[in-house]
Amino acid sequence: MDHGIPANPYNPHAWIIGEPSIGPGTWVGAFTVLDGSGGLAIGAGCDISCGVHIYTHSTVRRCVTGRACPEVDRAPVRIGDRVFLGAHAVVLMGVTIGDQAVVGAGAVVCSDIPARTLAVGVPARPTARVVVDGSEVRFEPLHTAVFS
Repeated sequence: MDHGIPANPYNPHAWIIGEPSIGPGTWVGAFTVLDGSGGLAIGAGCDISCGVHIYTHSTVRRCVTGRACPEVDRAPVRIGDRVFLGAHAVVLMGVTIGDQAVVGAGAVVCSDIPARTLAVGVPARPTARVVVDGSEVRFEPLHTAVFS
């Protein structure tokens, strides 16, 4: 059955717009939206969980002006190597997520996430440092000063 989603090499149930750069070994789950219309680079070895949406454009100004502002805003998204995006996370235009970062399920990423950082919530906020030691991974809580 044809569901109307253009074919792509990652997942038959992922909607990929434009021509994003996706590194080797990256896994893309079902029901994802990868918007490459404003420039999207996803590094190697990432997991983009089911239901993740990554946007590189916004039609807010066009919409609220009744189309008096005809432009669609666009800004690239950059995702580093070995980044995990949890189920149903949303990444908004203009964001950079550093290498080995972890974004929790349902998080909405509106600003940059540093490398090796766990970010959760709406909006996504850094809560822990990701420490990788061989095959072991641990999350070291950040001090509350990060939220001020």
